[in-house]
Amino acid sequence: MKHPEGQTVTEAFEEVYMKFKLHFYREIFGTFSSREATLTTVETFCMEVIYAMQCPTINEFASFIQISPPNAAYKVNNLIKKGYVEKIRSTKDKREYYLRPTQKYLDYYDISSSYLHQVLRRLTDRLPKADQDKLQEILNIMSNELMQEVPEYKHLEADADI
Repeated sequence: MKHPEGQTVTEAFEEVYMKFKLHFYREIFGTFSSREATLTTVETFCMEVIYAMQCPTINEFASFIQISPPNAAYKVNNLIKKGYVEKIRSTKDKREYYLRPTQKYLDYYDISSSYLHQVLRRLTDRLPKADQDKLQEILNIMSNELMQEVPEYKHLEADADI
């Protein structure tokens, strides 16, 4: 399907996604002048997965990114040492630990999420309510029905003390 400008939906979505990534990278590189880069690229990706999975266990994290549990534990321990993640003991199973991003990571993550929220505020200011509702419906279909390869993790509800 082509848009009036001659762009397909795929091309338009890829362009928006790329602009979000470019903005994030520019902001991250801009902060390097005021502080040393403390997360490697792989660590950044690991933190994004841990954050998105909403407090996974080390085994869930390892399984999701398809690495061995010892390799995942090594990566997690490095993130703990750098102060970006903490292990929280389960209240239901004392042998189980959940991975929770620290405020240090949340401050880092805010660099990208604040721009996302800014763009979405601009969009909702511009779109009529009916279009906003349709966009919400489309995004819900994408997330809930068309992205089965990415499971949802909701440990926060299952283990209330996290």
